[in-house]
Parts: sequence; C-alpha cells; structure tokens
Amino acid sequence: MYQIRFCDSIDKIPASTWDALCNTDYPFIQHAFLKALEDSGSVSAATGWQPMHMQLLRGDEVIGVMPLYIKDHSYGEYVFDWSWADAWERNGLDYYPKLVTAIPYTPAQGPRYGCQLPDTEACQAFYAGIRQLGQQITASSWHGLFITDSLRSTFAAEGCSARMGLQYHWFNRGYHSFDDYLSHFSSRKRKNLRKERQKVQDQGIEHDWVSGKDLTDQDMQHFWTFYQMTHLKRGRRGYLTRAFFEQLRQSLADKLMFCFARQGDKTLAGALFFRDSSTLYGRYWGCTEAFDSLHFETCYYQGIDYAIAEGLERFDPGAQGEHKIARGFEPVPTWSVHHIEHPGLRNAVEDFVAQEATQLRLYQAQLREGLPFRQVD
Repeated sequence: MYQIRFCDSIDKIPASTWDALCNTDYPFIQHAFLKALEDSGSVSAATGWQPMHMQLLRGDEVIGVMPLYIKDHSYGEYVFDWSWADAWERNGLDYYPKLVTAIPYTPAQGPRYGCQLPDTEACQAFYAGIRQLGQQITASSWHGLFITDSLRSTFAAEGCSARMGLQYHWFNRGYHSFDDYLSHFSSRKRKNLRKERQKVQDQGIEHDWVSGKDLTDQDMQHFWTFYQMTHLKRGRRGYLTRAFFEQLRQSLADKLMFCFARQGDKTLAGALFFRDSSTLYGRYWGCTEAFDSLHFETCYYQGIDYAIAEGLERFDPGAQGEHKIARGFEPVPTWSVHHIEHPGLRNAVEDFVAQEATQLRLYQAQLREGLPFRQVD
C-alpha cells in the first residue's frame, strides 16, 4: 500500500516537505537542525552516523519522514548499549551495523517522525521499512531513542522492547518569579539555594541572555572556546564542529538562546539553550576557570528564571545529574524502543529492560523523596 524510499542525505528531502510533515516547533527534528549536522561534517559515514532517512510514499506523494542512521558504534546516543554489543560478540555475532532513529548527540525526548497517517498505521509502515533496510545491510537491531510515551506504546505493540531511562526536568506550575518558585521549598532548602545564588553575585558575576539572532561574532568565539574546553577537560574533542553552530546561527536563530556569565568586561562562561513554544532545552556549557556555584547558576537557575519569564511549561537541562533533585528538577522517565533480530538475544534484552525498569522505578521513588518542596497536607 505504501512505498519506502531511503535517502543518504537530508538534502534529498525538501525542507518544506520535511517540516510540513513533522508539523512541530520542537527544534531538534527541524530540517535545518539535521542539515546543519550533516553539512558541518558532525554527522556522516566518517563519524559513524551514516544518514539513511526514510520517506513513506503513497503514489508519488511523500506522506511521512523519519530520521534514520546506520551506526557502526554507540557514541553520541545517551542510551547505553555497550553491554549488548559485548553480548553479541561473546556469541560470535556482529552488533554493528545497527540502525538508529534519534537526533544525534541530543538526549531530548520528542517526536521522531512526521506523517499524515495516524500513529498506529504510521509506525507499522515505518517499522516495515526499518525491517527491510535492516535485512539488506544485515543490521543486528534498530533503536528509537528518546521517543514520546505514546510512540513507546505503539512500537511496543509492534514487538519492540521498551527501555526506561531517567532524566531530571523542571516544571513550571504557574510561578510568577524565582522567589515565588522558592516559596514552595522547605525553609532549609530555600536558604541553601539562595546562598548558592548569592555566592555568584558576591564574585561580581552577572548573566545576560543573547538570542541567536543577536549573537555577535565575539560571543560565538567565546561560546566555541567554552564548548571545546568542556570536552578537552575530559580528554576528548567535542562531537560537534564550529561549522555546525555557525550554520544554526543562520538557519535556526529563533530557537537559540545563549546565557553568558560576565565579570566586568570579561566573559567567564556560557551555556547554549534551545527553545520551542513550551520547553527550554539546556545543551552545552563551558567556562574558562572554576568559580563557586557558577555552573548551577548558569545552567540551571538562569534557565528557570528564563522559563518563568517566558511562560514556558518545562525546562529540560540535559542528561544525567542527581544533583538537580535538590534544585527542584523532578525525576521523569524517558523511553527508547529496540527491535532485535536475533530471537535468543531479543529475549535476553527483553528480560534486561524489564529488570532495569523495575530498579529505575524504585530509584525514581527514592529520588522524589529528596525534592525540596514543602509537604502539603
């Protein structure tokens, strides 16, 4: 009933077609974002992310699109499956290549395709295409990462294993200001947070927000330096090239927000955020040297201030970080789905993700006990 077409470059799919089908202001699935990744060389066969985007056609009309990549490693995904790769190897099998539907280097939950069809019918058609390509290239598996909860259920109904993760998100419950937000904390935890913010002020550090449209060349140079330094401290280079950020500055400027920490005429640190109509997404940060509490202020408190001022519903500051709990970021489940070709290993993965989810739900409940909010009878 439907035809499948695979494209080894996002450029082979018109931006107008892609964005109309996705029909969302979620920034990371925008054609411009994926194009910047490819044009800049951040995503390519050479970096282990071979684009193979899927189009769903009815006659000559494209009615669906899905980002898809052939992977020969598991870097840049944030859903860790290295133990699975080891299991394949111990059984004399190749885990790579595998197929991945994700936004490269971006652990932010959101839509992972655009289609004119209802979700159930769309997932069935895309899943058939995934299986077709997987058989052609002898892929071990397909992984849909950081999908929405509704898609998790739909793909699970097709036979995929659903894997739970945890992130820490801030939710705007109608706060009028940061002080209003803090008024919902217990007294001790409210004082602790205010002390952290005061430490930054006492060091003579101020913050300012700059939109992608207003970013100067000097600010871009500062941010690029911060981004590189963060990765060099960990002994590796960043996944993303400067050309990626420069291209986004031109093509997706309305989605970019930079927060800079300045001390007099010196720029000390900076963080890059993305936004849409409901959510702020914290992505990258760096600094020239360590300052007490500067990371929390730049990456978290400034983001909360911005979300309140803009009336945003949610602030997703990125992966990991139990330390966010004490600052009011709540533990929330994230989901990925996984199709495994090998029947025996498919059963092993199914058992693994079920046990992992049980442990994570217990851990989530424990973490919620550490939230700073006052108990209300």
